[in-house]
Amino acid sequence: MPDLLSPFTHAVAAVLAATHDVAGALGLSPGSAGAWLLAVALLVVAVRTVLLPVTIHGVRSSHARAHAAPQLRELRQRYAGSRDLEQLTAMRAEQKAIHAEHGVSGWSLAPALLQLPLFYALYRVVSDLTAGHSVGALDAGLVASASAASLAGLHLTSHLGTTLGSNPPAGLVLVAVALGAAALSLLAQRWFVLPMTDVTDLPEGMATVQRLMPWLGAVGVLAAALVVPAGLIAYWFVNNAWTFAQQGIIWRFAPTPGSPAARRRDARVLEGAASRRPGDGVPRLR
Repeated sequence: MPDLLSPFTHAVAAVLAATHDVAGALGLSPGSAGAWLLAVALLVVAVRTVLLPVTIHGVRSSHARAHAAPQLRELRQRYAGSRDLEQLTAMRAEQKAIHAEHGVSGWSLAPALLQLPLFYALYRVVSDLTAGHSVGALDAGLVASASAASLAGLHLTSHLGTTLGSNPPAGLVLVAVALGAAALSLLAQRWFVLPMTDVTDLPEGMATVQRLMPWLGAVGVLAAALVVPAGLIAYWFVNNAWTFAQQGIIWRFAPTPGSPAARRRDARVLEGAASRRPGDGVPRLR
């Protein structure tokens, strides 16, 4: 698997080497922790910018599925309990027609699957860098520079447990960054993702799991922070901050139709329209 995904890993390594050059061009010392932290932040920006078309496709796909949901729900109710092969074939044909009408793609999950190799490559590059292993364009000199860089007693290679024991103030800084990354994950899910999720057609068990996902994600970040190097925790913090802002924009301007967020937006629009009296803003003759 590592050999199969090595092109992705080398591409990400090249981007990180380039963002480190950008940090140096901005006046930061190439061997400083500031330069490497900025390089990691710019790596997040570059990767998430490249993935914006995938994000937009995902939003459009969720809207298409939401528009098709009432018809699909009625279709399932109409054929509920049917075991006849002819009726099941007819149901599938109708389902296909509804999908075509609303533009629901059978490959709607493909963009998410395509991101997996990239996320693996990101993990490998940041892990190798913070572990002192050269990879692609990140040669031994750059890796040594990243390993030597420190800020407030923290290195990109620092681990939470050992840092708390040897340098408690620096360990507390790392704890704060990990808590920030977990909080950003939790709030993005609680404030923006859940309100855009319609659980009407989900069984109660699955709906409960859906509501627990924000907490599970945050706990997962904190658990992983115990074993991964500080460089990855910094990457997660910046990446989760991007996700928080991105989901907030989607929640505000393009919520999934039929979701609580969409109903809230529609209610706000109606309330604003009702609060305007006829003739407001129109000059009156005296």
